[in-house]
Amino acid sequence: MIKNVIFDLGNVLVSFRPAEYLETQNYTEEKKKIILAEIFGSPEWLMLDNGDLTTGEAISLIAGRSSLKRAEIDEIFDKRFEILVPINPNLKILPELKKQGLKLYYLSNFPLDLWEMVKERMEEEYGFFRYFDGGIISGEARFSKPDPQIYKLLLEKYSLNADECFYIDDIEINVRAAEKTGMTGLSTDGTHDLFELLKKTIPF
Repeated sequence: MIKNVIFDLGNVLVSFRPAEYLETQNYTEEKKKIILAEIFGSPEWLMLDNGDLTTGEAISLIAGRSSLKRAEIDEIFDKRFEILVPINPNLKILPELKKQGLKLYYLSNFPLDLWEMVKERMEEEYGFFRYFDGGIISGEARFSKPDPQIYKLLLEKYSLNADECFYIDDIEINVRAAEKTGMTGLSTDGTHDLFELLKKTIPF
């Protein structure tokens, strides 16, 4: 029996789509490709998720080999919070799940400084966090999905039984890793109709 629903944040409850964001800015096609490859596709980006680097360290390392100017890299990092947008249609499911007596948790790969920005705005833009009973962010845990340790850490921290947990993520490999711990998993494609998708899986 499912008693707990665990959400990834990015592209499940909060949109983070750098490519789409860059389309709305006045960058050339070539510049957009470079930004996506050399910043968002960099090893430093993953190391930020894992809490292994500070933002300043990541920027310096990227700038050391990038064709982008340091100021351009700084600007992109400053715009990360603009790229992060709550997916309001999906957020509607949180109070509905709580009404069913389910416990809600988040488990997300998130750079520590960006997470601090979210926490500062929880009362205004991110009030939906009040529905959660807890959660873990990779930057704090120093483990990133799909490392099995981060799933085990969540289970241990909140004394959860894996077979009572339903896990949702937009990245297939992260869902498979959750299933290996004993959770039930659901992979989404970043749909904004998560409510309907979950109604077919978890009875209301």
